[in-house]
Amino acid sequence: MRTLAMILAGGSSPALSILTAERAEPSIPFGGKYRIIDFSLSNLINSDIFNVAVLTQYMPRSLNDHIGNGKPWDLDRAMGGVRLLQPYVSGEGEPGAWQRGTADAVRFNLDYIAEQHVDTVLVLAGDHIYKMDYRPLLHFHESTAADCTIAVRSVSPYETHRFGMVGADSNGRVTRFEEKPRRTVSRMASMGIYVFKAAALTNWLTGPGAGDVDFGRHVVPGMLKAGQAMSAYSYDGYWIDAGTVQAYWEANMALLAETPALDLYDPDWVIHTRSEQLAPVFTGPEALIDGSLLCDGCRVFGRVVRSIIGPGAVVEAGAEVSDSIIMNNALIGPGARVERAIIDKRAVVGEGSIVGWSDDNTPNRAMPNHLNTGLTLIGKRAKVPAGKRIGRNVVIHPRVQESNYPPDEVASGETL
Repeated sequence: MRTLAMILAGGSSPALSILTAERAEPSIPFGGKYRIIDFSLSNLINSDIFNVAVLTQYMPRSLNDHIGNGKPWDLDRAMGGVRLLQPYVSGEGEPGAWQRGTADAVRFNLDYIAEQHVDTVLVLAGDHIYKMDYRPLLHFHESTAADCTIAVRSVSPYETHRFGMVGADSNGRVTRFEEKPRRTVSRMASMGIYVFKAAALTNWLTGPGAGDVDFGRHVVPGMLKAGQAMSAYSYDGYWIDAGTVQAYWEANMALLAETPALDLYDPDWVIHTRSEQLAPVFTGPEALIDGSLLCDGCRVFGRVVRSIIGPGAVVEAGAEVSDSIIMNNALIGPGARVERAIIDKRAVVGEGSIVGWSDDNTPNRAMPNHLNTGLTLIGKRAKVPAGKRIGRNVVIHPRVQESNYPPDEVASGETL
């Protein structure tokens, strides 16, 4: 069965706040050295699928630089390999080609699907964190002769509003699909992983579904209503949609458990990435490290507890970092304190500053659209002045410089 994998990697993901201000969600660092898209790419090559298209749109440069010619994933091939497909306008005066959703992005590239002469199209999200062998899914799809197969997994009834919920009979035939319902009796959620017969997908997107924008909201319900054969493939392994700041932080912190649910050390299922050539980790004589991940090139002279320190990051003497994610080449200055925070790449926390500050007299005000659990975000290349106190549920936008800060502390729930 000839298969083309298409990874949807063009979303802006506003629920991730400033983490996607200058990059697409799939290129956000994860677990220190990885990017989120590494999981989809690695799953593919570990499943012996080497014909891959990555559909980009929003802020693609970081993603393009990371994937390059695909060599870290053994996808630098003359036949197959990885191709980065981006929107374009083909002629003067032609309307813009900005894609309105997941199905619209695939429709825009139907000519590419036709050129590949494949039987099956495997549609994946580029922003999910999981390890999955796609071969049993593809075999199941072939055995059921379905036009579309949806990968599903059981979720808590408190989470059903976040997903497309699937109902199926005892033979695995889909009988019902509800996109992010307020209430439902279904407990099987769509993972955003679809297998289509190539002809069925093309015929739908150019025919009855010519106006469909999104797979979950339009294509799947439409095909089901039209009577096309659809199957549900159940998956019970680890899988996370890190589409919110809290979910992203929790997924990173889960790696620090004594027995993490996501095993990054499995030699039989390696997660590949593009690694920089950096020196080994260095810890100073006064350093104290407990329950943390340290990446190549980082230097720790202070105290790090339950945190992830990214490649090239520096924690200076006297500094304390706890329950936090410190990304590539960030600097935590001498005597600074960082608690329950995400510090983006090349950000600087000045000497003696406190990020995640709170006391009994300071209300922990939330930013209801993004932050309400006490996390604080410091954007890419932003600089926190020396001695500054930054409250919880605060967002500091990328590249904000010291001169932009108010003279007193930045209170909880504020943004700069």
